[in-house]
Amino acid sequence: MVYPLISRQLLADLRLVHGMFNFSMMLAFLYQGWMGLAIRRARLAHAPLPFPLIKRHRKTGPIIAILAGLGFLSGITLVLLDTGNILEHQSHVVTGALLIVLIMSTYRVSREIKGSDSPYRTPHAMLGIAILSLYLVEVFLGLGVLL
Repeated sequence: MVYPLISRQLLADLRLVHGMFNFSMMLAFLYQGWMGLAIRRARLAHAPLPFPLIKRHRKTGPIIAILAGLGFLSGITLVLLDTGNILEHQSHVVTGALLIVLIMSTYRVSREIKGSDSPYRTPHAMLGIAILSLYLVEVFLGLGVLL
């Protein structure tokens, strides 16, 4: 095969769209983390629980998890169309894959949270912090790929 499989201009545009989409995903995860932290603070302070925030946190989480997976797959597709070598930007793809594993783990742990004293709440929070930290690294690596 001859690479790239699509025009250079279209590829450049799609790379930019991929970057903007995943940056917006990072912002969505930051918002999700903020909601989770607000809920956790109220729970630990034995204050009234912010039920509208809890409902939004529970509804938004699975949606942004799926969208993050789509962002990862779009990045893989772009690299395959460009060079055919999935490890062209090795640190970026490995970090993205690790992010997806953490997101799937967080979703799985969240499904086990039952009741106010669930032992799964702290692992859920720690995984969320790891996701946010890794997203910052991923955006930095992605900027290196774009520039």
